[in-house]
Amino acid sequence: EVQFVESGGGLVQAGGSLRLSCAASGFTFDDYVIGWFRQAPGKEREGVSSIRSSDGSTYYADSVKGRFTISNDNTKNTVSLQMNSLKPEDTAVYHCAVEGPPVTAHLVPLIYDYWGQGTQVTVSS
Repeated sequence: EVQFVESGGGLVQAGGSLRLSCAASGFTFDDYVIGWFRQAPGKEREGVSSIRSSDGSTYYADSVKGRFTISNDNTKNTVSLQMNSLKPEDTAVYHCAVEGPPVTAHLVPLIYDYWGQGTQVTVSS
């Protein structure tokens, strides 16, 4: 059973920073992608960033490029998302998810196989 431990969410003022962490376990794929997605009230879930285990390739949504950085510690199956220069529109529940092989690394929720429960990020203006 794939399990996730997500942490790091909270309340921050605009311009501030947060660091989200996702520890995933219970799978043994040779190649996989861990992605971060977010969903605000009344909106569809959208991709934020992802990282591929085999080569460390990273992907970002245009809305977060230059502000968010994803990193992966393969030894611990832990992925972190450093979020800087936060804006009120970044407010959402952030979920991490795993895409198993064959991987595409696209930031499309439907292709991800396993999902964490999410952590709330609130950015005040």
